[in-house]
Amino acid sequence: MDLVMTGTGSPIPDPNRAGPSQLVVAAGRHLLVDAGRGCLMRLAAAGSGAGALDRVLLTHLHSDHLTDFNDVITSRWIGGFPPAPLDVVGPVGTERLVGDTLAMLGPDIGYRIAHHEDLESGPEVRVQETSGGLVHEDDEVRITSAPTEHRPVHPTVAYRIDADGGSVVLAGDTVPCAGLDELCVGADVYVQTVVRDDAIRHVAIPRLMDVLDYHSTIADAAQTAARAGVGTLVLNHVVPAPAPAHEEELVGRAAEHFDGRILLPADLERIAVSVA
Repeated sequence: MDLVMTGTGSPIPDPNRAGPSQLVVAAGRHLLVDAGRGCLMRLAAAGSGAGALDRVLLTHLHSDHLTDFNDVITSRWIGGFPPAPLDVVGPVGTERLVGDTLAMLGPDIGYRIAHHEDLESGPEVRVQETSGGLVHEDDEVRITSAPTEHRPVHPTVAYRIDADGGSVVLAGDTVPCAGLDELCVGADVYVQTVVRDDAIRHVAIPRLMDVLDYHSTIADAAQTAARAGVGTLVLNHVVPAPAPAHEEELVGRAAEHFDGRILLPADLERIAVSVA
């Protein structure tokens, strides 16, 4: 199983980091977690694409994690011969999101059906909402979810994917919580969005300070990793994004609380997920 960082950025546009999304390639399946700004371009660079996705897993419905979601729907539809349904998993509210997205795309869908005789109907999106528990299981891949804490954004979930003898947990925006701890126990790789609380407090803009209320700090993520006994901690969606010269320092902060492997990857880095 491989984890491909198809977007390591934050809500702040960055020329080097696409919006938050990760691609998990497991047992020949392509599983996309979140669909932030530019993720389709990163999928193309990783040798994947909307048509190759077996599932899209949404952690929550904040805009920066969904910027490319409509493009995933459209690209899969118009690029399929014939078009294939898109399976989407997300927290309660995802079905409404999909309906609203298809309504927004309504004019474009109409134009394309009118122009292409082989397109008889619009995109088919199949939604599975989860509040926690088993999402999917077959002989090769098991996907489970657990509730996380990102209020006032609610509900939110994280996912654990077990396949190929390894396990990876992918958490969106959340503070430490029981659901996340339970999901992470014994995982080989744990991906967590984090904020740099010291940098944010230094700027001291109220709206930016609000970010501290519902995101994990680097120390929080490291402590979660230590409690759960994970093998590798991946720091993702760092707010604000660090300059390359500061990345080693941030990894060092995590190392004060967690003695496993710690990564702060760039876009398109591929991380092998194997048994610890």
